[in-house]
Amino acid sequence: MTSEELDIAFKEAVEMVNSHMEPFPADFLLRLYAYYKKATNDYGQPSSKKAIINAFKTNALFQAQNISQDEAKSEYINLVKNYFLYRQ
Repeated sequence: MTSEELDIAFKEAVEMVNSHMEPFPADFLLRLYAYYKKATNDYGQPSSKKAIINAFKTNALFQAQNISQDEAKSEYINLVKNYFLYRQ
């Protein structure tokens, strides 16, 4: 997959997640969060009002720290594809 194709697929996966109306499992959301942050080079601190949520987000980011931006995009895409493929 070229870099351009990867970017397009990533944006499509993000749109699928953003347009989905049912709640996602918490562990799935944390993985999406970490890969999204890594894929977009957004390293801002988690900003939840609840300290426990910030701790979980920080841990998820820590677990994804050693992957590249393109790897994060690919992981995000794969998570979304698998979720929508097997959710039924």
